[in-house]
Amino acid sequence: MNIALLPIPLSDTALRLANQLGVTQIVAGRPADDSGPAWEFLPLLRMRQRVEAAGLKLTVIEGIPVTDRIKLGLPGRDEDLDHFCQSVSNMGAAGIPILCYNWMAGFGWLRTSLADRGRGGALVTSYKHELMNNAPLTEYGEVHDDQLWEAFEYFLKRVVPIAESSGVKLALHPDDPPLSPIRGMARIIRSFEAFKRVIELVPSPNNGLTFCQGNFAAMEDVPDVPEAIRYFGQRNKIFFSHFRDVSSKVPSFSEVFHDEGPTDMLACMQAYYDVGFEGPIRPDHAPTLEGESNDHPGYMIMGKVFAIGYMKGLIEAVEKNRAS
Repeated sequence: MNIALLPIPLSDTALRLANQLGVTQIVAGRPADDSGPAWEFLPLLRMRQRVEAAGLKLTVIEGIPVTDRIKLGLPGRDEDLDHFCQSVSNMGAAGIPILCYNWMAGFGWLRTSLADRGRGGALVTSYKHELMNNAPLTEYGEVHDDQLWEAFEYFLKRVVPIAESSGVKLALHPDDPPLSPIRGMARIIRSFEAFKRVIELVPSPNNGLTFCQGNFAAMEDVPDVPEAIRYFGQRNKIFFSHFRDVSSKVPSFSEVFHDEGPTDMLACMQAYYDVGFEGPIRPDHAPTLEGESNDHPGYMIMGKVFAIGYMKGLIEAVEKNRAS
């Protein structure tokens, strides 16, 4: 199992810490020395070399943006798709094999609170759909499922051949929260059935998913997260995993420590082993602990350190059970 870490920011201190924690792989965003509509080859290459010089592997990019013009099929999407395809091609040329992206139009991941109190007073993010009843529409007004699905199929048919030729795996992240509509905006990547449709829409070894356990745990049509791991893992469609949990399913939930939620995390880890998953798996949203600033809710480092220790304990338990 390849435990990965998304350091914010990507600093030499963070890379040393990752090594000290026994992490082997790094997930990163846009290189600090890059700008412009397409992510350029040299900054990506230099970032990969910097990570490798620290004794780690850069295996995932999170964050090449899919613009709203692409997601909604608006005028100008072909120009934006040119930039996206160039970015994917540059990723492949730089030797970075996995792209985590999303199909959330109008706004990204959403929480109604960034500082609820969790275990021991730790700060956690939460979502309560009832608080969004009077939220204004986005600038795009009412947007329905069909528009997003049509634009998504157009996107895949354009991008998947580029990903195949570049050696990059497209790992689609679920909508967060997996609920629709919000602010009048459809959220189509919200269910187990939606992901089945995604991988069937444009069949390719490079078209798959980021299995975000917190989102799958919150989905209404996923009664058993380990079984969902087995379904997509047996089809070699899990390219990347976010290891986390939430307190309950939609319409309302809070983030929790990795060891206190309702999901059987040991059974999840067992499922990854059962399907032969060898991709990167990183701790995702974690509580902000005592003494931390909460400048990046869900992404402060102490909760991640706790989560990595917990993950390593689960891995050891699974491996010992398999050996016995």
